[in-house]
Amino acid sequence: MSVGDAVIKTMASEFSPLGVAALRFALGAAGLSALLSIKEGRQGFRPRNPRLQAARGFCLAAATLCFFSAIFVLPLATAMALAFVSPVIVALLSAPLLGEKVRPAVWIASVTALVGVGLILRPNLAALGLVTLLPLLSATFFALMIIANRASVGQGSALSMQAYVQIVAMPLLLIAAAAGHFSGVNSLSLAMPDWTIIARCAFVAVTASSAHWLVYIGTQRAGAATIAPTTYIQMLVATVLGWWWFGDVPDIITLCGAAIIIGAGLLLWWTAPQKRIMPRTD
Repeated sequence: MSVGDAVIKTMASEFSPLGVAALRFALGAAGLSALLSIKEGRQGFRPRNPRLQAARGFCLAAATLCFFSAIFVLPLATAMALAFVSPVIVALLSAPLLGEKVRPAVWIASVTALVGVGLILRPNLAALGLVTLLPLLSATFFALMIIANRASVGQGSALSMQAYVQIVAMPLLLIAAAAGHFSGVNSLSLAMPDWTIIARCAFVAVTASSAHWLVYIGTQRAGAATIAPTTYIQMLVATVLGWWWFGDVPDIITLCGAAIIIGAGLLLWWTAPQKRIMPRTD
């Protein structure tokens, strides 16, 4: 995932972030649709709850627009650290939206995460302004998508769930890219992308879809509590890539804030009720 984010950042001065998001999801939706058609036929394109799938797609589109725009203007590690607040948002929103009980650990993790967010925002907000809030908006929409994913359990295969969300997100991102083009903002204007832009977007479409699929398989076999903390290796990879590829070296305050946010997320998973996972025999 972090490698794909770094590839997206390489296009910062070459193409509109809205155009990059639209192209990446157009390619991803086309590829997943082809796979779904081969594997499940027409039946695979009939979701049981179209409104819920539309909500998932809208949240993914909004989260993508915010995050892609963020990594165009922020250091990769900074944007990633702020986006990692999404597990805390999921835990807080699960109570009103899913009727889940808010555990004491959730409130502790929420306050802890806010301290980390404050540390990261303080120097960057003064230097860059409100664009620093884009990763937090992305985290919020991503959290809403995770909650919608929970509500979608049992409504289709892993492939169909990935295909639905990208199929819905793709036209929304195309509309956003067109609106950006006609907004008069130079950085959002569109032109015919050269082959390198298309190739990089295709690479991200493949790597991101594969990464989500691997996380899904790991969660099915080992449980979310086992798999979820390993996703924080993204922060380490993002920091290394940001330093090696773009010369972005996070300051001590940013690293401390990231460590606090990650610690809050780990606290949520370590204190979550454990479900017994039956060993596989295959």
